[in-house]
Amino acid sequence: MTYSKGLHELGDGCFAYLQPDGGWGWSNAGLVVGDGASLLVDTLFDLKLTAEMLQSMSRVVGAAPIGTLVNTHANGDHCYGNQLVHGAEIIASERAAHEMTEVPPSMLAALNKAPGEVGELFRGFFGEFDFEGIEYTLPTRTFEGRLDIEVGGRVIELIEVGPAHTAGDVIAYVPDAKTVYTGDILFIGGTPIVWAGPLTNWINACDLMLGMDIETVVPGHGPLTDKRGITRVRDYLAYVQTEATDRFHAGLDAWDAARDISLNGFEGWGEFGRISVNVDTVYRSLNPNHETPNVIEQFKRMAAFEAHP
Repeated sequence: MTYSKGLHELGDGCFAYLQPDGGWGWSNAGLVVGDGASLLVDTLFDLKLTAEMLQSMSRVVGAAPIGTLVNTHANGDHCYGNQLVHGAEIIASERAAHEMTEVPPSMLAALNKAPGEVGELFRGFFGEFDFEGIEYTLPTRTFEGRLDIEVGGRVIELIEVGPAHTAGDVIAYVPDAKTVYTGDILFIGGTPIVWAGPLTNWINACDLMLGMDIETVVPGHGPLTDKRGITRVRDYLAYVQTEATDRFHAGLDAWDAARDISLNGFEGWGEFGRISVNVDTVYRSLNPNHETPNVIEQFKRMAAFEAHP
């Protein structure tokens, strides 16, 4: 899918900042401009990228400064640049705020610099990003369930739909523009990764958005879409849920099950090796005693899957 990097005007004072190709770390952000104030949805993976984004937004926020920042979830490619949004109130779900403390930028910096196989592995995923010098800036306001906020005379509805991709995923809905910023509840052109789950929560989040009055959808990764993009992600999740459940009941190991499942029309999506994490998450939801591999092993499995599909 071809799309361009930078700030895209969506109409009705809404903007999307897109970063092709939408793969690991190349996330999107959003901007809602009101009367004298604006809201930013997410920052980017490092300070250079976030500074470049904010500079591109300067022309449209001159008379409406960014006073509110929403982090849709705890992954660093949606919050590591928070320190550059000076003076803003930073809002996230309570679960996301807690999860942010578990993977600080210093951890990824150390993994990228690690010697041997581990360093090589993580540089393969995140080597293009610079995690040095980040002053991790956490949310100043948290909520559970739902929070409606007013920014420059506009109402933005923050709806917690996790745990799904992560522990505390939030979507930001702008009713007067029929626009939703989904964070990583949507990957378009790339494979969703279900770190937290269960998958049923994520499927329910898709159903929620499909029932809303929405015309424009800004995903966490990939190009702009509409409800067709939501449906396609839902189809993938429902397919993996069914196929993994069948193999769980047949007694297959989670890793064997992931390699046994046909990608069935989804093989053209980027990062297709994420199915190994997704199947493991299904197994964990079916068996509370299931032992999930550590994160290094999970990245090894994804890399192995994509090297030998």
